[in-house]
Amino acid sequence: MEVSRWTPAAGLLLLLLLPLAATPSRAATMARSPSSSTAVFQLQGDVYPTGHYYVTMNIGNPAKPYFLDVDTGSDLTWLQCDAPCRSCNKVPHPLYRPTANRLVPCANALCTALHSGQGSNNKCPSPKQCDYQIKYTDSASSQGVLINDSFSLPMRSSNIRPGLTFGCGYDQQVGKNGAVQAAIDGMLGLGRGSVSLVSQLKQQGITKNVVGHCLSTNGGGFLFFGDDVVPSSRVTWVPMAQRTSGNYYSPGSGTLYFDRRSLGVKPMEVVFDSGSTYTYFTAQPYQAVVSALKGGLSKSLKQVSDPTLPLCWKGQKAFKSVFDVKNEFKSMFLSFSSAKNAAMEIPPENYLIVTKNGNVCLGILDGTAAKLSFNVIGDITMQDQMVIYDNEKSQLGWARGACTRSAKSILSSFP
Repeated sequence: MEVSRWTPAAGLLLLLLLPLAATPSRAATMARSPSSSTAVFQLQGDVYPTGHYYVTMNIGNPAKPYFLDVDTGSDLTWLQCDAPCRSCNKVPHPLYRPTANRLVPCANALCTALHSGQGSNNKCPSPKQCDYQIKYTDSASSQGVLINDSFSLPMRSSNIRPGLTFGCGYDQQVGKNGAVQAAIDGMLGLGRGSVSLVSQLKQQGITKNVVGHCLSTNGGGFLFFGDDVVPSSRVTWVPMAQRTSGNYYSPGSGTLYFDRRSLGVKPMEVVFDSGSTYTYFTAQPYQAVVSALKGGLSKSLKQVSDPTLPLCWKGQKAFKSVFDVKNEFKSMFLSFSSAKNAAMEIPPENYLIVTKNGNVCLGILDGTAAKLSFNVIGDITMQDQMVIYDNEKSQLGWARGACTRSAKSILSSFP
């Protein structure tokens, strides 16, 4: 359902799920200790031109590959599905085909949690199945039933294949921006709710409820479940804030600085969301950033119209990468009051892209125009740093570094 070329509006297509209740799922037998179990996956994709990072998940028996968009801003994992399909987009792999014995019944605790978070629109027409409907901010949606099937997880010693609950989507509506061929088969929901895949793995005693990703500016990167990969030092940690609306990963409010000078805007409520390609600031900080950027540019850069993003500049010759032009721009910083000396640096390569037209464009968009009431740190700003969502200790962390290591080399480096 995700578009392959992100317009400012289309970038919200998979940004925000309706918040899900964090009702505990059905207790599972603790089959193994999660204290030293971590699954690591290779990522593909990039901010531009792909518009997202995705992982290959092998699902079913026999296992078949599916490309899933990595989304820490939503809980439910779902695949486009032949149930039969009422309205599906063209996807990279044959549609997942469910069997009746895989249906999750309406009385299941995960079904209850899903419905309680989505209001009265989700009812079970039959006690034998759990129906769902998800609506996104641009009016896109997915409708289907919950399924339980095997997921192949690459662990250090071997692959394991736990049964996990996810959505079988047989009706996808693309929203206001039209449809192009989807580069993915579905969504990988890694949010804080009990239906999230990492919450289910914790309930089954397979991994700790910790998820992290490292997105490379060169494309690709890695994703992990569990805490073995988390560095013992160099990580900036902040406590997770409890948001009043939406169960999203938030470090709380941050003060925005440009070139180490305060922009004079009030502290911003921030959410980390890997399901958003770009970063979104609400009107006041967005306008402050734009003014500061324009005020510091040399005359060699001229503002130009580019269909990729709203604000772009051209140079005396076409740019090939952000590194050709980064010296024209300054770093930003977000300083969080919830922890001492906790700041995230946002260098130019974490807020700019160079388009196929050779222009440099601002990858921070106006969130108020997109009807957001808070600020979203998207993929572009999380590149080239490990970002850790630690639900065990209710903290968020980040550590700058290259994200080019292979999943295989990371698994082999475990003690």
